Amino acid sequence: MDRILLSTLAYRSPEEVFPYVRSFTDYPRYTDHLKSVRVTGDGDVGSVYDLELAWWKLSYTANSKVTAISPPESLTWELVNDLDARGEWRVESEPESAPADAETASRIYFEARYDPYSADENAISLPRFVSLDWVVRKVEPKLLGEAQTVVERLVADIEGQPRDVELTVHEMP
Repeated sequence: MDRILLSTLAYRSPEEVFPYVRSFTDYPRYTDHLKSVRVTGDGDVGSVYDLELAWWKLSYTANSKVTAISPPESLTWELVNDLDARGEWRVESEPESAPADAETASRIYFEARYDPYSADENAISLPRFVSLDWVVRKVEPKLLGEAQTVVERLVADIEGQPRDVELTVHEMP
């Protein structure tokens, strides 16, 4: 299993941050590769989000199920189709990291554990002569840049204005 663990700061309390990380239907605003999100359920534990992804000549719909929610600290998820993956959004109070012009701060963690080779090749429409191994080699280096974009846009929504954010990479494949 590969693991990605990233974090950043938002200058708001966990109670103010958590609704943003929980709102999967807003995620297409944060990345160019997530085209749409459809939800089955009420957004609580057991809800399934169909995440329509597109990159290069590939398209894929991941079905992500919410497995646990502990507001305002944690939301865990797992993919329920075609790929062995699970993860967590975690929000921790970190007021000591707030700058002088902010009242408080929270550290937002994103963790994903996945086996890139567990993907069902029949579920992904690969172009002729393109292997899953080739796709994995091309996508993995792009993950960090994509994560930076997502974090910057998420923090801008949380704080109400864009700013430079620091993405801390704790672990990457």
